[in-house]
This record gives sequence, structure tokens and C-alpha cells, in this order.
Amino acid sequence: MNIRSLTRGDGVLIGAAVVLFIASFLGTSSCEGSFCGNVDSPNSWEFSPLGWGVFLLGIAGAALVVLSRGLPQLQNRKVVGLDLGQVGVAFTVATAWNLLMWIFESENAGAGLILGLIASLVLAGAAVAAPLVPALKAPLVGAPRPQTPQPYGVQPGQPGQPGVPGGYGYPGAQQQPFGAQPQPYPGQPQPDPQAAAAPAAPQPTQAQAQQPAGDFAPFWFAVPVARPLYAEDGSPTPIAELAPGTWYLAVEQRGPGLIAQTQDGRRGVLQDTTGIQRG
Repeated sequence: MNIRSLTRGDGVLIGAAVVLFIASFLGTSSCEGSFCGNVDSPNSWEFSPLGWGVFLLGIAGAALVVLSRGLPQLQNRKVVGLDLGQVGVAFTVATAWNLLMWIFESENAGAGLILGLIASLVLAGAAVAAPLVPALKAPLVGAPRPQTPQPYGVQPGQPGQPGVPGGYGYPGAQQQPFGAQPQPYPGQPQPDPQAAAAPAAPQPTQAQAQQPAGDFAPFWFAVPVARPLYAEDGSPTPIAELAPGTWYLAVEQRGPGLIAQTQDGRRGVLQDTTGIQRG
């Protein structure tokens, strides 16, 4: 049964049906006077027309209405040309009418009849008004909030988590293009303005680029398009493919490329680093 297909009107129906079931076990008549101490008031199940023909009819009507909406295989079922939900609505209205007549005919209506009448009126009203009143058509159970997938390797409480300031090396920090210097975060020493005004350092030669940078810090990155990951031994056959929309960990710089680690722990060389997004 699809619980999320139920509405608030269905919730009112279920609650009223439960109250109607409880009322069926209460006394149907009351007694006044000193001689009533030893008299037991019978419940509705001791009167077949009342218990099986009225109370059970209302409970069955509520069940038909709720099941016709919660079970897709019952939505197209018909009885004498009527949907099961329409048959259930007719049952609830018949129950309210019958209990009202029992109240009028009874000289001393007991708690079972009075509570049953109230529950049956709510039951019939919810069955009729549920498809018409916007407040009753609202979902009974709200849609689940989507959980934001956590990047591979990030633990709760680390920088980059919701409510935690983003730090260098974790997704959630300010996005920077590959090769840019990280922005300082609270508690990190501010860069020297004079050093920032100094001329840019010369670009390393190809021979120097083959050596891993001594100050390299691992960082998270994502690729804009699917790109192959090659073995570290230089084999031309890719060992994995990096997919866009997923965070990967760069653990080392290898010339113009990066040594990347996948979610399952495999490491390889990402030769094409153009356009990657740093975390």
C-alpha cells in the first residue's frame, strides 16, 4: 500500500473509523434510577442489526475509500458500475443515517450510540468532502527531504559540511579554478601584501614539472565531462573513468596531470585537467 498517496481526508476517515469501532463496544442504552445498579447495558454487537448492519457497514465503508486510494490495483475496480471508493462513501452515509434513526428511536441512548453517531457523521463528512476541500486533499505524509550526497571521504563535522565553514581541500569551500591559490579561512594567517605584489614566479620547466611539488596539498575536484584515468605505470589502457558530478581526491601532481583516487580506492593519472572544478 502506498502510504504517500493517502490524503488528510483519508487520515480523518481512519481516525473516525477507529472511534466508531470503539463505540461499538460501549453500551447502547442508559438507565436512570436506583434499580439500574445491577443492569448491564448491552453493546451494539449484541444486536445484530446494529452491530453487523450499521457499525460494521461504516467501518467497511472507510476501509473501501482508503484502500481504493492507497492500492493502485483497486482504483479501477467497479461494483455495479461504481468505483470502490464511491461504494465506500455510500456505506459511510448509510451508517450515519442509521445511527441517527437509532438515536431518535431510543428512549435512553447510551454512550455507544452517541459516540457512534458523532464518529459516523465525521466519517461521512470526510468521505464526501475529501475530494472537494483543498485542506483535506493535501498529502497525509509529506515527501521526504532529499539528502545531499556527501563527497567521497568527507566525514560529518569536517569543513565543507552544512553549517561548517568550508576549508581548503574539501568540497563546500569557495570554488576556485585549478591552479589558483586557496582563499584564507578564519584562523589562517593572512598573506603578506608585499609578497602578493611581487612579480609572478617563473613557470617550471618540463623537467622540473616531472617532479612532484613539495608543497602539494590533496584536494577534491570534479571533472566537467567523463575523462579516462590511466595507470601510474604509464600503460595506455584506462583503468577507470571519472564521471562528472562526482568528487574525486587529487593526492599528487604528476607533471601536467594529477594522481587521482576513486571512491573504491583505485589510483591513476588524470592526464587532462583542463576545466576541472576544485572543491
